[in-house]
Amino acid sequence: QVQLVESGGGLVQAGGSLRLSCAVSGRTSRRSVVGWFRQAPGKEREFVATISWIGDRTYYADSVKGRFTISRDNAKNTVYLQMSSLKPEDTAVYYCAADTQFRIDDRYDYWGQGTQVTVAS
Repeated sequence: QVQLVESGGGLVQAGGSLRLSCAVSGRTSRRSVVGWFRQAPGKEREFVATISWIGDRTYYADSVKGRFTISRDNAKNTVYLQMSSLKPEDTAVYYCAADTQFRIDDRYDYWGQGTQVTVAS
């Protein structure tokens, strides 16, 4: 069993930056692949980025590539999503999720509750 808690969301102006954190706990948390997803109002949940359990492999959605960076600090059991050059279309609830497999679909086994990110124009 893995538990995930997101933090760091908030309101930011377009062009600004924000860093989300995902605290991961549980018996197998350090071997978990962790992904970030987001869901905007009226839209389906979409993949944002993912990172392997030792951090040597990452993958990004085209919409965030070059603007967002995913990283992890396993000593702190935390995965980060550094978001820069934010756009109003990045406004969404952001979720982190954990799984044993490196994947970009939403079939992750464990999910956090989400944190709201709002980008004002």
